[in-house]
Amino acid sequence: MDNLLSLQGKHILVTGASSGMGKVFAQMAAAQGARVSLLARNEERLKVTLESLEGEGHDFCTCDLTEDDQLTDIVNKIDQLDGIVLCAGINDFVPVKFIKQEKISKMFQTNYFSQLILVQKLLKKKLINKGASIVFISSISSMLGVQGTLLYASSKGAINSAVRVLASELANQRIRVNAICPGIVKTEMLSGTNVDEDVFTKQEALYPLGLGTPKDVGGAVLFHLSDASRWLTGQCMIMDGGFTLN
Repeated sequence: MDNLLSLQGKHILVTGASSGMGKVFAQMAAAQGARVSLLARNEERLKVTLESLEGEGHDFCTCDLTEDDQLTDIVNKIDQLDGIVLCAGINDFVPVKFIKQEKISKMFQTNYFSQLILVQKLLKKKLINKGASIVFISSISSMLGVQGTLLYASSKGAINSAVRVLASELANQRIRVNAICPGIVKTEMLSGTNVDEDVFTKQEALYPLGLGTPKDVGGAVLFHLSDASRWLTGQCMIMDGGFTLN
């Protein structure tokens, strides 16, 4: 039987690929035969990711996605794509009374605007092949009302809305657009937040299957990138270890 998750012959772009989930997604895609292009700001960590990939032909570019001129420069260097995984992002826990315009702008510029502009530029240059798959990494925060997550949840909620519109607009090109909405995943970004470790320990008890790992989400990413999902578009897949069953 054919490997339904095979990415052999596909060229996949992964943003936020220098660490955390993006790094793991890139490794998993390469293991399935994809040629992977890595995109992130930290050159040294990108080199480490690149060296960890199976196969040949992979490459990387350093880029601050929030800088339009850098985005344009990167798009001019990229060749035809069969898949895009958009997982660059930031998080911050801020009660609404402490929110400032600067924080709003930074969160949305990183988590929302820059990702849409990257897709727009790639589409404009016709660099996304027919039958390609675009995968946004969203969050179940976009569907909940957790205190202190207003900025992060709102930016991810905006992504969810964008997914449906993009899926509709690109369907005639057979380009699929979906999002994955994970619950709490153990990553470097998680440990770098301003939330006490005890809070996460208590949260883990609310997850019937425990907290997730990047590989848990990576399986869904491979599915969305592969031809196994060729009849799926405009959807936001919840992956939360059963958290929302409570």
